[in-house]
Amino acid sequence: MPIGLIALALGGFGIGLTEFVIMGLLPEVATDFRVSEASAGWFISGYALAVVVGALGLTAAVSRFQRKPVLAMLLVLFIAGNLLSAIAPDYWAMMAGRVVAALAHGAFFGIGAVVAAGMVAPTKKAAAIAIMFTGLTAANVLGVPLGTLLGQAAGWRSTFWAITGIGVLALAGILALVPKAGPGDNASGGLRSELRAFRSGQVWLSILVTILGYGGMFGAFTYIAFTLTEVSGFAASTVPWLLIVFGVGLFIGNTFGGRAADRDVDRTLLAVLSVLVVVLVTFALSAGNQVLTFASLLLLGGFGFATVPGLQMRVMKYAAKAPTLASGANIGAFNVGNALGAWLGGVTITAGLGYTSPIWAGAAITFLGLAVMAGAAARAKAVARRNSVPEATAATVASPTGEETEAAGSVKAEPADVGPVAVR
Repeated sequence: MPIGLIALALGGFGIGLTEFVIMGLLPEVATDFRVSEASAGWFISGYALAVVVGALGLTAAVSRFQRKPVLAMLLVLFIAGNLLSAIAPDYWAMMAGRVVAALAHGAFFGIGAVVAAGMVAPTKKAAAIAIMFTGLTAANVLGVPLGTLLGQAAGWRSTFWAITGIGVLALAGILALVPKAGPGDNASGGLRSELRAFRSGQVWLSILVTILGYGGMFGAFTYIAFTLTEVSGFAASTVPWLLIVFGVGLFIGNTFGGRAADRDVDRTLLAVLSVLVVVLVTFALSAGNQVLTFASLLLLGGFGFATVPGLQMRVMKYAAKAPTLASGANIGAFNVGNALGAWLGGVTITAGLGYTSPIWAGAAITFLGLAVMAGAAARAKAVARRNSVPEATAATVASPTGEETEAAGSVKAEPADVGPVAVR
């Protein structure tokens, strides 16, 4: 694999650390700024909302520019946001730093996925995207626990200083290791060309699968600490270590999910989502058993994140010649799914359904995602048959403008459906 993928992964590591490490530092941050826990929680919610804005608005704004300089600019924005967080004199300055850093999040992963896919052979595109997302999984496995320990030992600001340093290293890596020119570094045809990708019904279906499939997993995970302590009977002191088990699952799922998606995107997503539904239902039924809960955490992380490379690859595949904005939109969709899952899980708890209810809600959301994915896959096969393209050998898809072009990410791709958008 090209060494430039390591630079992209390092950027993903820093961004993932920025997003998640604040969860373990909220008590210290709230105390320092003399605000309530709920007010400090807006550092998480505000970040998530800004990710969606950046994934769409910022990606659209830079669509005319070459991707390598854009990635470098996004990391400069990321560095500035974390530096502001590290020196923030008050609550609103800290919020501004969080928003600035978050604006870079969605655009970096969206554009970075296109760059990563362009650095390798067509049969290794999903695996390349998975390598970039390895940085995000590593942030959960190692970065968050270590960042939390650093913040508790040396003050929460020290963690943001460390993240700022990681951003500087990632910027240097992008500048030095990502190729200056090549298939993954060309600018797109501009905003109008990028918007034409959304004429594909398969792009919209893929985004909907992202919202539902990933949202179900995240909804179950959001309230996992309550499930572990109140249902499974674990001591609160063991929760951080149990979350590392979940993080190990993320790492394994990301790696093998990317490899499988390179062989067949649709079959991989159908299989992984099906197993994820089973894992969630099993977890909800067995949460009172600590051994089964331990196994469920590993499997939840594994099959939950195994969807990510395939979901990202599918959107890029059907966006064809203008994948940048669609890729960014799908990163935003992951965060919409996060918000949906967390909201629905909170509703079930408020309704008095207990601390396994978010897991049941997650299973229901994921099942809907599986149903949408099954419909999307069937529709793609129907289009392939209408165009007399053998399913096992089809290697081209229709671009958003109706032209034939090589399918990104799979040598078994079906033609994209460019008819009226079927999802409202």
